[in-house]
Amino acid sequence: MYQAAWAKADATRIPLPDRSVDLVFGSPPYCDARLYGKLGIKLDPFEWVEWMLRVTAEALRVSKGAVIWVCAGKTKARNYWPACEGLAWEWWKRGGEFLKPEDCGRHRKRPVGSMYRPCYWHRHGISGSGSDQWFRADVEYVLCFKRPGKLPYADNTANGHPPRWAPGGAMSHRLSDGTRRNQWGSSTNGKSQKSRTKDGTLVGGGRPSHVVKTKKVITRWREGMKNQDQDYSPPVLANPGNLIRDIPVGGGLMGHKLAHDNEAPYPEKLVLWWLKTLCPEGGIVCDPFSGSGTTVSVAARAGRRGIGFDLRQDQCLLGRRRYAAQATMFDGMNEGDAP
Repeated sequence: MYQAAWAKADATRIPLPDRSVDLVFGSPPYCDARLYGKLGIKLDPFEWVEWMLRVTAEALRVSKGAVIWVCAGKTKARNYWPACEGLAWEWWKRGGEFLKPEDCGRHRKRPVGSMYRPCYWHRHGISGSGSDQWFRADVEYVLCFKRPGKLPYADNTANGHPPRWAPGGAMSHRLSDGTRRNQWGSSTNGKSQKSRTKDGTLVGGGRPSHVVKTKKVITRWREGMKNQDQDYSPPVLANPGNLIRDIPVGGGLMGHKLAHDNEAPYPEKLVLWWLKTLCPEGGIVCDPFSGSGTTVSVAARAGRRGIGFDLRQDQCLLGRRRYAAQATMFDGMNEGDAP
């Protein structure tokens, strides 16, 4: 069983050394839509963006890998507050100037605010929400901030699935004359195409080989356009894409009853999804908005170490209660046993 730790701390001043954790993962308060008012924290979109820029820079200081924020904008008086979009834009526009140059790689005169394309967590919103004119919110942003270049650890197929279509399945491509050609040499009417079942088994017609030939048009200097054969071998697991599906929310779906003692919990399965992708086994994940302790509790069961901070002492105590209530379950469990 891996140890967990909680402490009261401000997210703009995380009491950890530089690059001491593998991943920072958490959900900041959504402007003034959370119960931080009793601490004097009530932010409009402009204040929230400026505050989160400092929080993100501090999180990236302590993380050797990515910083992941699960967040959403707020609608007030029928007016959407684009705080999440503002955070991403300002981080990019300012070039991550909150970072020191040495934190951004060698041979760089000024820091670079680097990000990956946002992901979206698909969750069913509250029934009846969206007012009488608009639509309920079924997605939340998952913003990924990082230093320039590749992450030190990432497994982008950890939550993948067998490819839906084998080469020659539903997808095809066009030749230079505009005619459509199926990649596996089978017909384009779907009758003899080859696809995969849920367990990855190939069914249907097409070539027997798992390696197929496609045509790629390339440009060579002084030779103009040339055709070249290119081998393609379908992957065992497909990249799952940036829409995170099938992780519902609501009563009884968060993973632990104490999660609901926090005003804005997220489900354990969402944490596990990202731990598998961006935190190696035995690695450390830090949540500076730990709330009910979901991130830290899941990390312990998934063979990682978790550190949780929260500005509210009552939330630190809540996280410890949750961990203690589940501690006897953790012994002997591994990542496959996690919810």
